[in-house]
Amino acid sequence: MEKVFPSAEHRFCLRHIQENMKKQWKGKDLSDQLWECGRATTVNHFNRAMDESKKINEEAHDWMKVGITPNATTLFEKIKPDAVKYVAKYNGAGKYQVASTLQDQYVVNLNDQSCSCKFWEIIGFPCRHAICAIWDKIENGENAPHVDEWVHPCYRLSTWKAMYFNKIDLLNGRTMWSKSDCPFTLLPAKDKTQVGRPKKKRRGVDEPNSQAGRLSRKYLEFTCSKCHNKGHNFRTCKGQGGSGEVGGG
Repeated sequence: MEKVFPSAEHRFCLRHIQENMKKQWKGKDLSDQLWECGRATTVNHFNRAMDESKKINEEAHDWMKVGITPNATTLFEKIKPDAVKYVAKYNGAGKYQVASTLQDQYVVNLNDQSCSCKFWEIIGFPCRHAICAIWDKIENGENAPHVDEWVHPCYRLSTWKAMYFNKIDLLNGRTMWSKSDCPFTLLPAKDKTQVGRPKKKRRGVDEPNSQAGRLSRKYLEFTCSKCHNKGHNFRTCKGQGGSGEVGGG
């Protein structure tokens, strides 16, 4: 969609949102209410539907309200399948030892939202090791947010909306600009000559043009390096083109 229609509005797939929500909050009433929110055609109807979902499950309501952007969702969904290959062992104080069958082992600290692989700290998405630890925490009945809520706030829709909340003021043309009171003229910075051979065309005025900015081969006169006659090169030399003699072997 982004390649074919780059300017088109891209919305969430409600079916995928439902599947992600069912991993932590199950129930037909909540699922039906989610679709009521999706079918709302006005802001007021949507807000009332969201209020009803809050009565059913407040945590699920907060998760639906925050969400993450479509691009971030796509990237995060690619990480989740790799988390299935790992097993998490809780060690206390929010720390987990996460290992795979290939002796690939890392330490995850959910309290600090960090992993020894450093992916979580650098990218902002929980890595596959952290996702495994979060799933283990949820499966053991601990009060833990949904795995999507561990994504850095910079990827959330609320942050995206806040960035575009303030508008840039419009600007009049130069004829409407007020005269500057600056006592001196502001000159552009001096151009510094770069080190090395200057990159420019060295074609003379009388030399014919070519498509690539180079001299066409039909205007060049070759000199043979073997017989020193003109009009051909070493590979096509048969002694032609002049009185020069070809050396015998």
